[in-house]
Amino acid sequence: MKPQVMIIAAEASSAHYALKLMQHWKSKAKDYSYFGVGSTAMEEFGFERFGKSEEMAVVGVAEIVTHYSHLKGIFNNLIEQASKRRPEVVILMDYPEFNLMLAKKLHTLGIKCFYYISPQVWAWRKGRVQTIKKYCKKAFLLFPFEAEFYKSKNVPYEFVGPPLLDEFNEDLLNAEKIQYNKEKYGINKNEKLLALMPGSRRGELDQHLDIQLEVAKRLLLKHEHLRLAILVAPTIAKDEMLERLDNFKSPYILLQDDPNKMISLADYVLVASGTATLMVGLLQKPMVIMYRLKWLTGIFAKFFIKVKYFGLVNLILAKEVVPERKQDEANPDELFLLMDRFISDSVYTKAVVEELKKLPLYLGEKGATERVARSLEPYL
Repeated sequence: MKPQVMIIAAEASSAHYALKLMQHWKSKAKDYSYFGVGSTAMEEFGFERFGKSEEMAVVGVAEIVTHYSHLKGIFNNLIEQASKRRPEVVILMDYPEFNLMLAKKLHTLGIKCFYYISPQVWAWRKGRVQTIKKYCKKAFLLFPFEAEFYKSKNVPYEFVGPPLLDEFNEDLLNAEKIQYNKEKYGINKNEKLLALMPGSRRGELDQHLDIQLEVAKRLLLKHEHLRLAILVAPTIAKDEMLERLDNFKSPYILLQDDPNKMISLADYVLVASGTATLMVGLLQKPMVIMYRLKWLTGIFAKFFIKVKYFGLVNLILAKEVVPERKQDEANPDELFLLMDRFISDSVYTKAVVEELKKLPLYLGEKGATERVARSLEPYL
């Protein structure tokens, strides 16, 4: 019987990196059986889904309450499947409220859990790190500041670095190739491209898209040389995005492609906080980071979150290199001024880009996927 690997990847980025892990094992002629929670792309690769990432990616407390019965049904089914199949390893990815409860249940069954793409326990509700310590064999960490925190709490960890480095190549920074690709969309050398990245979950679109569109409309009116692209995450159907844009009358390009390829085309980016901000930073694009939560979730987050910055780029560089605004401060007036400064002040913009160029120095070497795979293979 094939070794069984259970994966819980309920977020777009998690599912993407779970697929990369499965592809890596296949390239090494490792024949494993996969099941759990994941994306359509994972299912097409042979993953048996008992939960769909595109349906489970909810944002916060209010959203979890709304989806509770659906999530509870998936949770119970996963426990039942794990009891039957006895997976050699369980790979938990982000999604902490669900995954930490799952780890506790699986621990009682004697099933080994590993946390890959660790939750932000260093930022809020730090006590959750003790749950990871108690119920998980090891956490695989993406960022150096996480490693310091886990070490201070005596939690078994391995710093593997961010897997998105594996997909990064210098061509994405080549000005001639970028312009060649821009021209495919009718963007000439005298024009600049503003990209909107409202998020990969429907709840994020609800909170961010209309605000981003209003900012874009104002910027397009002020700057004649500016073009607009709206970048669609893989978890969102293009038709659904078109429906949401039905009343938006400014000209735009709608893109759904490999995230790095899409971002590489941009000159300026208005982006929802998350993994995408690190992609934007590595591609050296000036950005403004925004994030809005529903009222109840926002109150909860304000009470518990104890970090100075919430944008990954600023966290890694330990200062506010790019502007970030959350909740009521993430409004059209404020975001317009911040984005307009990038477009209008080239000296400021160049200074920000120079800071972003330092990001790779903090992130280690490529090969995160391979390091995770190698660490898990003794158990398979």
